[in-house]
Amino acid sequence: MGRIFGARPVATAEAHRTTLFEIFFDLVFVFGLIRVTTFMSQRPAPLSLAQGFLVLLLLWISWLVYCWLGNNVAIDVGLIRAGTTVAMAAIFLVALVIPDAWETGPGTTGERLILVLAYVALRVIDLALFRWVVAGNQQLRRTIRIYTASAALSWIPLVLGAVFGGTAQFFLWAAALTVDLGGGVVASVLSGWTLRSPGHFAERHSLVVIIALGESLISVGAGVGVERIRGPILLAGLLTLAVTVCLYGLYSASAATARNALTTATGLQRAHVGANAYSVAHFPVLAGIIYVALGVEQVLAGLAHEEPRGTSIWMPAIALFGGTALFLAARATFLSLSVRCVRPGQFIAPVAALLLLPAGRYLHDLVALGLLTAFLVVLLSYEAWTRRAATSGAPQTPPE
Repeated sequence: MGRIFGARPVATAEAHRTTLFEIFFDLVFVFGLIRVTTFMSQRPAPLSLAQGFLVLLLLWISWLVYCWLGNNVAIDVGLIRAGTTVAMAAIFLVALVIPDAWETGPGTTGERLILVLAYVALRVIDLALFRWVVAGNQQLRRTIRIYTASAALSWIPLVLGAVFGGTAQFFLWAAALTVDLGGGVVASVLSGWTLRSPGHFAERHSLVVIIALGESLISVGAGVGVERIRGPILLAGLLTLAVTVCLYGLYSASAATARNALTTATGLQRAHVGANAYSVAHFPVLAGIIYVALGVEQVLAGLAHEEPRGTSIWMPAIALFGGTALFLAARATFLSLSVRCVRPGQFIAPVAALLLLPAGRYLHDLVALGLLTAFLVVLLSYEAWTRRAATSGAPQTPPE
């Protein structure tokens, strides 16, 4: 046992792929996403959407740091595996207390502190493991020192926000998580990371997007609950599946192009693309999908309980169309930072989704979901046609 845990870490090869242990690690992340969606659905208000966004960012950073670690060394061997397993327990604690993280009543400070301390613990473990991994590389040791300084700085407002609660908590946590995520980008610019396997890195991010898309389907069941399945619910479920398929299609085509760009890049340029296009730009992709899942849950809950929600409140429309707009804007950003070539339609698409939001507000929820589905089907079909036209060299004029 001592020889196993005392062995040096096993560096990954260029052709390294995602391991089963990393997929197992993602299961805890799935639980966190479910808890965030549950929190926002219980308090459907703009403030809850913003609070959920911050907790999503905290979960994203928790996942991201171990994605980078697993790209540099085998994460399922020896001390790295043991440390990552402890980090999984910390992420699980974070997820458990998410619904109580924004409570302001007496005796709620404990839950917020549990979340913050568990988060700090998993970050400390990652930084310690990374420092051990790069012990013989002066450039990466400098990178880790810069990142450790920014991370430690971010923990101060995190703890203060947990202690104070209320409005102060929101702004302190927003500042802390911005510094934490930004610290990795700053470290990349000032010193540089090492991205050993571009295929592994792109695959890990694609898998986590698929995990988030699965949350949209889970939300169908969460919205219906134990109510009897009726025709409108079945239709809404099928429309949700169509929305999920379209979002996957829009992302997967972009991911394939970006993966090629990441693979052909070398050295620090590859690491910069990984840090910017993947580590940063993928977060709003994931957040947009989770908001769509929230909208789906709100629509299904209204249909299941026969409540005319679509004619009385904005929240389902904001979540559905606003989440789609965020997803599409993040996808365009992802492409601009990776392949540096974005078609005009990919920038127009998020604006079009936002323009549909007022219509979604006044339509019945089921009709609004149908409108979103139709928009995404048209968008996916148009982009597939433009790619075929560009590949074949045919004139890019729509068929009659």
